Amino acid sequence: MAKIVVNVAWPYANGTIHLGHMAGSLLPADIFSRYNRIIGNEVLMVGGSDQHGTPITVSAEKNGMTPEAYADKYHLINKKAIEDMGIEYSLFNKTHCPTHFEITQKLFLDLREKGLIYTKQTEQYFCPKCDRFLPDRYVEGVCPKCGAEKTRSDQCDACGTTFEPGDLLEPYCTLCRSTPEIRKTEHFFLKLSEFREDLLRYLDGKDYWRANVKAFTKNWLQDGLHDRAITRDMSWGVPIPVEGWDDKVIYVWFEAVIGYLSSSVEYSRMIGKPDYWEGFWKDPDARHYYFIGKDNIPFHSIIWPAILMGEGGLDLPYDIPANEYLMINGGKLSKSRSNGGAIDIPSVLGRYDPDAIRFYLSINMPDTHDTEFTWDDLDTKINNDLVATLGNYYHRCLSFTRKNFGTVPAGDTDPETLAEIERAFGEYRELMQVCELKRAIKVVMDLARYGNRFFDAAKPWALVKEDKDACGAVMNTTLRICKALCVMMWPFMPRSSERIWQFMGFQGTPEDAGIEEALAPMPAGQELQEPVPVYKKIEAPKEAPKMDNQEKDKKKEPPAAVPAGPFADFRRLDIRVGTVVEVGDHPEAEKLYVLKVDLGEDEPRQIVTNIKSLYPRDQMENRRLLIISNLKPAKFRGVRSEGMLMALDDEELGGDAVLLLKPSADVPNGTQINCGLEVSSSRIEVKHFEKCSIKVGKLADGKILGSDAPEGCPAAAAFVFDGDERLPMGDGKGCFVTTDNLDFIDGAQVR
Repeated sequence: MAKIVVNVAWPYANGTIHLGHMAGSLLPADIFSRYNRIIGNEVLMVGGSDQHGTPITVSAEKNGMTPEAYADKYHLINKKAIEDMGIEYSLFNKTHCPTHFEITQKLFLDLREKGLIYTKQTEQYFCPKCDRFLPDRYVEGVCPKCGAEKTRSDQCDACGTTFEPGDLLEPYCTLCRSTPEIRKTEHFFLKLSEFREDLLRYLDGKDYWRANVKAFTKNWLQDGLHDRAITRDMSWGVPIPVEGWDDKVIYVWFEAVIGYLSSSVEYSRMIGKPDYWEGFWKDPDARHYYFIGKDNIPFHSIIWPAILMGEGGLDLPYDIPANEYLMINGGKLSKSRSNGGAIDIPSVLGRYDPDAIRFYLSINMPDTHDTEFTWDDLDTKINNDLVATLGNYYHRCLSFTRKNFGTVPAGDTDPETLAEIERAFGEYRELMQVCELKRAIKVVMDLARYGNRFFDAAKPWALVKEDKDACGAVMNTTLRICKALCVMMWPFMPRSSERIWQFMGFQGTPEDAGIEEALAPMPAGQELQEPVPVYKKIEAPKEAPKMDNQEKDKKKEPPAAVPAGPFADFRRLDIRVGTVVEVGDHPEAEKLYVLKVDLGEDEPRQIVTNIKSLYPRDQMENRRLLIISNLKPAKFRGVRSEGMLMALDDEELGGDAVLLLKPSADVPNGTQINCGLEVSSSRIEVKHFEKCSIKVGKLADGKILGSDAPEGCPAAAAFVFDGDERLPMGDGKGCFVTTDNLDFIDGAQVR
């Protein structure tokens, strides 16, 4: 058993945490902590609210509160938001507490005694109008290196450059907007220059660090290290434990990183084992990981290691998996810059399940580069990946097995499937071990897609009627995939994974069972619980239409279930990929087929179609199709039909081809063909489909229907039209819509 310390960046307690905090540091830390717990390591996960510094005093002044009252308010709000998101700390602490004061002051005095902290006069911004020295965040201006505006006087968020007073161009006081002066004041300095050679040796061999972290750190060291002031002219912060310095405090950039150590000490005292922390901080075999945003790299790769080296006897950071930024409208999510808005965690949890948010942020994690956040992308990935792929697989396997067997049926695992589980598990473990969390969850999702394909190919709904024992063996295999998915997904989505674990009949949690249970066979005869879908599709908000008295008397079409805009008619359609699993004759109409089509749902859909004269039975069996799945059910000669096949028809162009459409790639049944747009699942009528313009063209000279063909486009492809605009029809991820052959007139309409 290894000892792992998961240190989590301290969000400022000057507002509500948002999705940027979650994606940048909080969620990755929790995922990694849970992974280490499930593999049997002893984990100490610490962090909390950074309650000091000028952001707090600025916000407190604006709100007419004391800094302590203001910081405590948001500490409690953010602590609850973090818990609601399923983030589990050993201790979520705060920097304004006695233990933190004690440990910070001890390190300050120890370093001062060793000659690593000294005093000197320095220059600092002073506002004559406000009659006060201005701490860093009370001054903004233009970055002298990259030209970014509204840059704080301590550090540029855009390029990471740190500043001394006077470096900033065109500075102004954020309180009164006047130009500050530079005045002399005396402060304590950390002799950072003393540590350059030690830090270069420390950096050597850190090839496993992320490239951005190592490059950033190396550049800092190559440019030379400068001693840094660690105190400020203000009253809010950790008091300086030296007589005569009552009007100044130890500043936040020095004391906040000490919070990792002070929280470990505080936790040890809370559990009645005051020396417990030493096993994590004084054991050279213990590993310390620091989950932060890229703007905090130098404080964790240079300044904090220097403090630890100066103190001596304490473990240095093993890895610093710093994430890039989650962006919105091209800018960093930020409380201070007022573009957080509705992306604060309490607001987001008012609409979305915590595990759904965890899933989205995991697959969209800004691990090695900035990623863009949009609400449409969030809804699309939840609906198409979480619900339609993973959730669909869980539910179809569990519900079918529970319905037909009641318990886990006996049977040997399919060898190819077992090999696929083992391959995915091995790759997953390698990636999780090195904090490649985004790639790891993609491995798990690939296994879910494999599971859906295996289920489709096995056709258990037909097999159970022919050979129940053989069907039982198939379902035992599908449940083994379920189990592997559940265990590997637990660090990412713990609450929903624990529900799936219980549906499979297990007691406790995946963490209790351990990581190796992902490879263990399902126990035959174990009773299954009645499953319910654990993930819900996100429906687009609907607004009631405003009608005057005359309009109320008219029969109106239902309002669109998606926002109006380009391709509004197409966005009413819920088009799904399906596979024909049964072809039957209509009992009352010799020209009609009655098809059973697997759309990735619990049971195949029944669809009545008039293509019997065009496609013989052997051409329909196992055929891949596109189905409009949200048509209102209709009866044809007494037989219910729950969807409609899509085909091109070039009759209007003088041709005679009617060709069924199909996906160009081997995507799972149930895959939504939405062109990457937000679409509706509300019931529609045939007339709504007829309003949509979809045409099929042939590839010629790199163009289809006069437009440049997208990369990977097949020889025949369908396009959706809205006036002069057009979109290639597909899932928005590389799967297009095509036909079996090219025997049609270019520009044929889809009917």
